[in-house]
Amino acid sequence: MDPLRRARTLMFGSAVILIAIGIVMIYSASAIYALDTMKDSAYFLKRHLAYLVAGGFLTVFAARADTQKLRRFSKPILISALVLLVLVLVPHVGHATGGARRWFKFFGFSFQPSEYLKIVLIFYMADYLDRKKESLTDIKHTLLPALFVLGLCAGLVMIQPDLGTSVTLAVVTLVLFFAAGVQFGALAAIVCSGLPVLLLMLLAKPYRRKRLLAFIRPWDDPQGIGFQITQSFIALGSGGLFGVGLGKSQQKLFYLPASHTDFIFSIIGEELGFLGTSAVLILFIVFIFAAMVVVFRAKNNFSQLLSLGLVSLIGLEAVINIGVSTGALPTKGLSLPFISYGGSALLANMVAVGLLMNISREASREVVG
Repeated sequence: MDPLRRARTLMFGSAVILIAIGIVMIYSASAIYALDTMKDSAYFLKRHLAYLVAGGFLTVFAARADTQKLRRFSKPILISALVLLVLVLVPHVGHATGGARRWFKFFGFSFQPSEYLKIVLIFYMADYLDRKKESLTDIKHTLLPALFVLGLCAGLVMIQPDLGTSVTLAVVTLVLFFAAGVQFGALAAIVCSGLPVLLLMLLAKPYRRKRLLAFIRPWDDPQGIGFQITQSFIALGSGGLFGVGLGKSQQKLFYLPASHTDFIFSIIGEELGFLGTSAVLILFIVFIFAAMVVVFRAKNNFSQLLSLGLVSLIGLEAVINIGVSTGALPTKGLSLPFISYGGSALLANMVAVGLLMNISREASREVVG
């Protein structure tokens, strides 16, 4: 079998299995909470399935789109994402929950423009770095404009506020800089200049300082700032090797907050045990490995950068989410790709899969030709 076809099969198959696991676990983790708050145990499941149907259409569109023609509209598409980020901050236009204004509400469904931005920024940066590949050493005319765009995007997301997404955008963009051939010294300077800003952001808000304290010493205040992470530890520890059984989690009974979103990995660990979480990890590894085959065999520099950005995004979000659930990283509000409840994130992930399939097929046609 053609390596690209094999990679496509593995990539698509692993994504489908992860989505299927997400469907089951979202219902398991949310049913009791949904029954108590929405009077419908399948409330979140129904909404997730609706997003999944929409995501299916977007995946097909992304898989069949002419990415080379779309490159002509990379700037207008990015501008549209920035406009949405500004509009979501406007009172009575954007929807606020828990002190954050990140969503639009349409007919009972929500849309988070920062998820749209993730895909759009990767597409724009891949196009920009490809067009500027002969002048990557020109800091003034190449790197500074790219950093300005990144800073504008990350800054608007920070205002919402959403530090986790801002950091994700910065890391993925730096990966693209490195892959495009930006000199190591310039990259080091960018990182060193960005670290004080990140530290300032971490310490600027009381709740972020509390998250850092909870990360360092969660058991000092298990009923306060350490509550969420300690409950996650209890869920993972209770699962053992085989888990307590599907649907039998105790932590989802109003103990572990965000059990069907940010901390769904912990519920998987409790109900399906070490074997269940290992299976999820293996599926992500298979997906990333197969996607990297696409990256290395992409037919041109733009496609290579675009595919690398997409797989870096999904891989980074998976690492952060699992790291948070296991206490290896401070708490951040990033969902587990393909699995967590969250319509906008699911749509973005499915678009990413469609684009990766698109790039893989383009490369296959190039080989055959």
